[in-house]
Order: sequence, then C-alpha cells, then structure tokens
Amino acid sequence: MRKKSILTFVVLAIVMVSATVSAQKLWSLEDCITYAFDNNLQIKQSELSVETANNEYLQRKLNLIPSLNASSSYNFGWGRSVDMATYKYTDNNTQQSYFGVSSDVTLFNGLQQLNSIRQKEFDYLAQKYNYEKIRNDMSLNIASAYLQILFNIELVSNAERQVEITNQQIERTKKQVDAGTVAKGNLLDVESQGATEQATLVNYKNRLMLAYLDLKQLLDLKGSDQFDIEKPELEVNLDASEVVSPDLIYRKAVNIMPEIKGAESQLGSAEKSLSISKGARYPRLTMSGGYNTNYSDQIPKSNNPLDPDFNQIKPFPDQLRDNRNITMGFRLAIPVFNGFQVSTQIKQSKIYYENANLNLQLEKNRLRKNIEQAYADALAAYQTYVAKQKSLAALSESFKYSQEKFNVGMINATDYNVAKIQLSNAESDLVSAKYDYIFKTRILNFYLGRPITLKNVTAGDK
Repeated sequence: MRKKSILTFVVLAIVMVSATVSAQKLWSLEDCITYAFDNNLQIKQSELSVETANNEYLQRKLNLIPSLNASSSYNFGWGRSVDMATYKYTDNNTQQSYFGVSSDVTLFNGLQQLNSIRQKEFDYLAQKYNYEKIRNDMSLNIASAYLQILFNIELVSNAERQVEITNQQIERTKKQVDAGTVAKGNLLDVESQGATEQATLVNYKNRLMLAYLDLKQLLDLKGSDQFDIEKPELEVNLDASEVVSPDLIYRKAVNIMPEIKGAESQLGSAEKSLSISKGARYPRLTMSGGYNTNYSDQIPKSNNPLDPDFNQIKPFPDQLRDNRNITMGFRLAIPVFNGFQVSTQIKQSKIYYENANLNLQLEKNRLRKNIEQAYADALAAYQTYVAKQKSLAALSESFKYSQEKFNVGMINATDYNVAKIQLSNAESDLVSAKYDYIFKTRILNFYLGRPITLKNVTAGDK
C-alpha cells in the first residue's frame, strides 16, 4: 500500500513538472524590450533624472511669482528695559507680540529670470532625450543578444544533424567492415570524425547557454530563473536594391535621433547661460512691501492719567489696528565693479556655448558615420549571405555525391570526412551570415525611427 502511494506521488510530481514546463512563458523580442523598459535600473535612474530636471524647470517659472512671508513673535521681559511698543523705559515685567507680512518681487534684472527658465527647459529636454537614448541602446543590445540565441540554436541544430548523419555512417561502416568490403581504418576515421562533431556540439550548447545568460543579465533576471524565447522562422529573400540609401536614412535620423535632439538642447541651454551671464551687467530693480503691527501689555487703554481706563491695558484687537505699519519700497542695485567676475563668467559661458556647438556637430558626424557604416555592413552582409547560400548549395550536392561514393567504397573515409567538414562549415557560415544580415537591417530600420522587431525582416525597407 505504501509503495502504491509513493508511486502515485511520483507520477503526480512528474505531471506537475511537465505542466510547469509546458506552461513556461516564451519571451518574444518585444516582450524582452518592454520588460527592460519597465525594470532596468539604469532606465529607472534616467527617469528620475528627467523628473529632477522637470522639477527644476517648474521651480524657475514659479520664481517669477512675488514672495510672500509672514512672521510672528511673542516676548517676555524682566527688569528695566525699553518697551519697543511704547519706546519708554519700564521696570515692570513685560509681554510683547509682533506680527508682520512681507513681499518681494523682481521687476527687472537683465532678463536673467526669463533666460533661466528657458535654460532649465532645455536642460529638461536634454535629460529627456538622454533617457530615450538609453532606451534605444538597451533595445539594440537586447536585439543583438536575442539574435545571438537564435543563431546558436541553429548552430546546435545543425551540429546535432551532423552528429546524427555521422552516427548513421558509423553503423553503416561497421556493417561493411564486418562484411569485409571496407578496411577497418575507414571505420576508425569515421568514428574520429564523430567524436570531433560531438565535441563541437557540446561547444555550441555551451555557447547557447552563455547567450541565454547574456540576455537574462540584460533583463536583470537571475541566472537560475526559468527563461526561454520564441523561435520565429526568419527567412531572408530580399534584393539588396531595397536597402534605403544612407543619405535618405541620415536626413530622417538627424531629425528624430535622441542623441541629436539632446545635443541641440544642450546648445540651447548654453546659449541661455550666455544670456544670463550678460544679464548680470544690467541694474537690478526690486520692489518690496510689508505690513507690521504689534501688541504690548504696557500700552494703557487711555493716555490721560485722570481717565478711569488709564490703568487698563489697551485691548489686543485695538492695538493690532492702531499699531499697524504699512511700507512699500523700491531698490535699485547697479553693478559697478566686482573684480571682473561678470566679464569672466561671460567668457566662460561663451566657451561653454562653443563647446556645445562643437558637440552637436560631433554628434551629427557620428550619426552620419554610423549610418554609412551600418549601410555598408548591411550590403556586405547581404552579399555574404547570397554567396554562402550558393556555397552551401554546391557543397550539399558535393557531399551527397561523396557520401554515395563512400558507401560503395569509391573514396576513403578521409575524403568523406573532408567533404562533411566543408558542408558543416558552410552551414555554420550561412547561419552566421543570415543573422548578421538580419541584425544589420534592424539597425538601419532603427535609424529610420522604426521599432526593433523581428517581424517583416527587411533591408531598411522604404
């Protein structure tokens, strides 16, 4: 009875494991990119930088609003002192209250505040475009890692197929050796080739495992997490003439790539920084106003000693009304000489502006060179892919012919192994050229502002 229960438990465990494996999620390239956008720590840090820049931009706009501050105090006094409410000496214990409201506003300061607002707006945009660039870079890295997995999967599949063919050939050769139709040396050569292919298969499986690990690390997943990807059938059957010219791609990319937009925003920020520095040469005009009042327990209700109310303290509301003081004033500050600080700051701002302008040109040149390189790489990858297709077709026919001759003893095992190795290398080279071409075309589409996807594999299609 106990053995039956254990058997039942084992069967249920196997079923549950099988169900878990079958229900495991298969990640598409889009799933990986979306997950990284939502969970990558570097992207989250960049989001916080954008929020910080936006808060600073908002604060600069709020600085245009007049300030408004209120104050209050309550004081106790013992011994001889001047009552600030009556301006008389008193030897009594005193209690005094002060209340005030003040406001300040800048009327003119060389447009520094307005230019500061525009500068912070450019700084915010620069952070926003940097955030988009980080997302773009992450997308490309994930696409590269994803395609590397697919590439290694095909290598493993091809290697397994070669091992299977060799194993069949080993069995066939054993029968021929037993029948005495071929020498035993042929069997040893084929078995040696089989051992080499087994080692190659293990190497490809290790590379596949490392490719999975690379993608999981990009996604900040643990290496022990269950993870597998979709394996779409990717075929390449396009003409190279469909590749968009680099000039057309550049004209599109220069208006949409975040690194260019970010450099333009930095240039705008530098320009406003120069305007702020120049604004320091102008006079600064400010206006201020205040409302103050006070209360003291030394102020009598009546100033006439003969009045019955003379010994009574003037009521709190009456004192607040009678002691009020309203002020309004203007202040003009004219810069005359400050150790050439303004002039030095203007020179520094000009250097910063020139450097930002050069940085923009560098980014444009870098973008143009990257597009031209990607275009050349795509064409080269296409031509390599076409050449490898023809080579594989020829070597497949050659191997089929060599296999037939080897089976009837017309060639030895060495010649057979050479033909098989050539076929295996050709298959690997075609797989490599295929995925290299796919990735290069994804880069071209990326520069055209299109999302990175493995759907509709095209060569920078129009």
